[in-house]
Amino acid sequence: MEEQDLKLDGNAAAGLFRELFAFELTTARGRCDNCGAVAEVGAVFVYANAPGTVLRCPQCGNVLMRMAKNDGRYWLDVRGVSWLEVHA
Repeated sequence: MEEQDLKLDGNAAAGLFRELFAFELTTARGRCDNCGAVAEVGAVFVYANAPGTVLRCPQCGNVLMRMAKNDGRYWLDVRGVSWLEVHA
């Protein structure tokens, strides 16, 4: 089987994303990509008085996630998180 036969577009992950975001994310644990600290999303610092919402590491202040909503669309940036663990 060729690599080309295994490659799908992003729509193939839609079901997985729907499952993932159906859970309570504040109890998910994540690792800061900057300092390595592990914390639940509910324990990070949130700054919501901007055009979007910014979540920062409680240990080093690194930006973990950025979220914005406008006209029924959402943007999610998770570059500051090495991994996110969600319990079903």
